[in-house]
Amino acid sequence: MKIFARFAKDESGATAIEYGLIAALIAVGIIVAAGLLGNSLSGLFNSIGNTLTNATPAAPSAG
Repeated sequence: MKIFARFAKDESGATAIEYGLIAALIAVGIIVAAGLLGNSLSGLFNSIGNTLTNATPAAPSAG
């Protein structure tokens, strides 16, 4: 009976689980933020590339 009482009072396992959940939530947040930032940067670089392409004068024809 004392084994069950000691097991019920032991909180080290619960603490490890809490730390694991916190780490998982942080990882999910980082993944979501990286995805959103990646899409934003992709759009920005595409816009810059299109602007540079349209601003470049046409090469003279060899003829």
